[in-house]
Amino acid sequence: MPVIFIGHGNPMNAIEKNDYTDGWRLVGSALPRPKGILAISAHWYVPFTAVTVDPQPRTIHDFGGFPRELYRVQYSAPGSPELAGRVQDLQEPLAVKSDQDWGLDHGTWSVLVHLFPNADIPVIQLSIDLSKPAEFHYQLGKKLLPLREEDILILGSGNVVHNLHAYAWGRKDVQPYDWAQRFEERVRAALLTGDDRSLVEYRQMGDDAQLAIPTPDHYLPLLYILGAGKEDEPVSFPVEGVEGGSISMLAVQIG
Repeated sequence: MPVIFIGHGNPMNAIEKNDYTDGWRLVGSALPRPKGILAISAHWYVPFTAVTVDPQPRTIHDFGGFPRELYRVQYSAPGSPELAGRVQDLQEPLAVKSDQDWGLDHGTWSVLVHLFPNADIPVIQLSIDLSKPAEFHYQLGKKLLPLREEDILILGSGNVVHNLHAYAWGRKDVQPYDWAQRFEERVRAALLTGDDRSLVEYRQMGDDAQLAIPTPDHYLPLLYILGAGKEDEPVSFPVEGVEGGSISMLAVQIG
């Protein structure tokens, strides 16, 4: 099973038809059908590592100020306590909490409504521990690698570049800021050359990194996908683009 990182962008992508959502549908149709999905979303960013164990996870509308139509969306995929237990076993000796309070946040379901619109594949989420360094998340990704041989899709959802303070609100067809474009190009180059170390140590990329990733929540899901990749696997970018000058919509597929 390949591993996928999706730049999810605006929650409205869940109900809109555009180049990004069309691309996500193509990605979903080209993938082998998974037995289950493990999602790592930028929006479950908490001071611990946990996995959802609810057999019927709720759809979380974790945003405000959007049209009512968006709040009506329900992604009613089942959960999988069995897959959650497998993830916990793979992460030993790290104690991964069993969580019954979270569900599927919009970083997960706004993408999955396009990848797998029938919502008939079990989905669980793994939290991102905000107290840990980038290397920790990369190593957790490495421990997830066996899931690929078990037909589990590992899905990261965030954005390679995510700076809402610089976002050109209300303006369309804005060109990417030069720093956003440079940083995304460096990420692409590192992915294509297998330079994992530069991607983990992204803070060493200078001022462009500081502007592209003012907070790490949207970038860290990429490191889980990177960790779960194998050496010399093909890397592709099935969806591309930058919204508002400062939000990269780049999707990364490994394998």
